[in-house]
Amino acid sequence: MNVTMPRSLTAVLLAMAAFAAPAAAAPAPSSPPDPVVFVHGWNSDGTAWNIMADRFRSDGWPADRLHQWTYPSSQSNTTTASRLADTIDRVLASTGADKVDVVTHSMGSLSSRHYLKDLGGDAKVDAWVSLAGPNHGTETARWCGGPACVEMRPGSAFLQALNSGDETPGATRYATWWSSCDGIVSPVTSVALTGAVNTQTPCLRHQALTDDAGIYQQVKEHIGGAAAQVPVAPAPPVR
Repeated sequence: MNVTMPRSLTAVLLAMAAFAAPAAAAPAPSSPPDPVVFVHGWNSDGTAWNIMADRFRSDGWPADRLHQWTYPSSQSNTTTASRLADTIDRVLASTGADKVDVVTHSMGSLSSRHYLKDLGGDAKVDAWVSLAGPNHGTETARWCGGPACVEMRPGSAFLQALNSGDETPGATRYATWWSSCDGIVSPVTSVALTGAVNTQTPCLRHQALTDDAGIYQQVKEHIGGAAAQVPVAPAPPVR
């Protein structure tokens, strides 16, 4: 036997069911990414990062989280490291972030590593990137002058201190990229660090590593922590 409910009763039952149904959970708000501080190399400036920074912006990084820092490359790497420390403190204060990510090219790897190892930077840097960094020195630095160039020469007192003990200290996630076609870092094995994720790129010249789309994707994944990566021990550098 079919029973037809009065329309008023049907409305009441539907209303009761609506109240009884659990409300759909609101999506969790996404937290902003770590600010990125870009550190250029010798005889360069912050514009070296224009292409990579534009790619980060296109992928959703807010403009105030991308800092293309410029410093005088004629000064020593220890001086640059101190100024980098001040810059990162200002970025953390202005953004309210707990940590930054540091993306470096060439000589920028050295001052930033000094900051991480000797100035307490490992507590303030989540992920660190070295693109073609002469981490164990480069023979081409014998052709330029000034404190920074002397420090980049293989066997310099600065590099011996920087590479003594743990090359990748603290909880910071370290990664390097190097190319067999670099042309500036010599030997190319200088780039890789024990305890870092070390990646050989396609055949790219030294300056091209900052602009390559494929490397950008890998850098973005590294600083975003998109994939678990296992550190790879590098081949022993030529010192």
